[in-house]
Amino acid sequence: MKASCRICKKGFTGREGKLYCSLKCKNEYNTKLRRVTGLATRSIDNILHRNRSILLEIVGKNNRQKKVQRLLLDRKKFNYKYVTQYHLNSQGKMVNYLYDFSWMEFSDQEILIKRLR
Repeated sequence: MKASCRICKKGFTGREGKLYCSLKCKNEYNTKLRRVTGLATRSIDNILHRNRSILLEIVGKNNRQKKVQRLLLDRKKFNYKYVTQYHLNSQGKMVNYLYDFSWMEFSDQEILIKRLR
């Protein structure tokens, strides 16, 4: 079967479904793909880690949960949009998870933070 390489655009023959003319072109494609993926996820990962650090600082290493004013998280520039998971509890409140922490709006001005481990 005659095909064209995805990277260098050279024509080549080979099995059906083959996308690259050589191992060099295949490696170049995968290296570029990992680089682009890394750049896209790095900024999100940084936000998630920063949010977790903020929750750890507030709750402390020895406490399991703490109720705090929303203003405290706002002052520390906690980004509420970035979570690793969420669900609605039995009372219909949204529980947001961030790695080994969870947080939910307890009232309009209070947030309940829990350590899961």
